[in-house]
Amino acid sequence: MQPTFTGIPFFVYPVRDMARARAFYGGVLGLTEGHLWEDKWVEYDVGGSTLALSSIMQGAQPGAVALETAQSDETVAHLKAQGVKFPLEPIDSGVCKFARFEDSDGNHLVLHKKHLSPA
Repeated sequence: MQPTFTGIPFFVYPVRDMARARAFYGGVLGLTEGHLWEDKWVEYDVGGSTLALSSIMQGAQPGAVALETAQSDETVAHLKAQGVKFPLEPIDSGVCKFARFEDSDGNHLVLHKKHLSPA
């Protein structure tokens, strides 16, 4: 039987220091915490998708989660003022504007702003 997949329930990043990670995602990025399991797993709802952080997922090699924003330039300025590193400065592809930045554990995230389609 071929398995059937119907969605992606969450994207998880392994973190070494949960308190530091929660300060970054909740404080610097301003995400609201959802489910919290002990000090081993925390979830953030991001526009109907779930971004999870876990101290029990050490060794997992994550990709990069993209966070959509309508205020790309302002968000980049805010993050840089907080000392966030940008290995890839903002680029405009014509379809979207994106940049890659690092969280408190060095995981990569993508800041994304899709351009509105012409009417």
